[in-house]
Amino acid sequence: MSNAFDYKGEMVAVLSRGGRYIDASDADAYIAGYSVSNEGSIRDYQLKRGPQWTMGKNFDSSGSVGPYFVTADDLPSLGKGLAITTRINDGVVQQSNTANMIFDVAQIFAYLSEAFVLKPGDVIVSGTPASVGAARKPPLFVKAGDTVEVEVERIGKVVNKVVDEGGV
Repeated sequence: MSNAFDYKGEMVAVLSRGGRYIDASDADAYIAGYSVSNEGSIRDYQLKRGPQWTMGKNFDSSGSVGPYFVTADDLPSLGKGLAITTRINDGVVQQSNTANMIFDVAQIFAYLSEAFVLKPGDVIVSGTPASVGAARKPPLFVKAGDTVEVEVERIGKVVNKVVDEGGV
């Protein structure tokens, strides 16, 4: 449905227990473990077709999580200090470290728990490094036939082939 399908490599935190009004200093106690996400965004829907970003992030099959789940006790506290890399067709398009996140996992949990009751098993996609396709000059969007890989150190890699639905 789009000529502006963007990639976003992200680390995912999975909750072990729920709560509301979680203090950032307690966030570690709520995390069961971590995974990897390719959180695709349909930018023309997200930015041009309406006032809400939600639609552009929730098309069928536009994103993925997994395939690995690593328990929190096997990683640094709050998943900090892990290399994160996104590749399109084997070329690196994003490369950073979870220590460089604008909002760390603890801040995200505290913020979300102000509005929602978080529940065990909830999946929190934590944010992406710089260099998403829409921010590049010129923009770089994925297209049918491209392969997108997102890898987070010590967690694993998710690989997706972009498929044309036939909408554009």
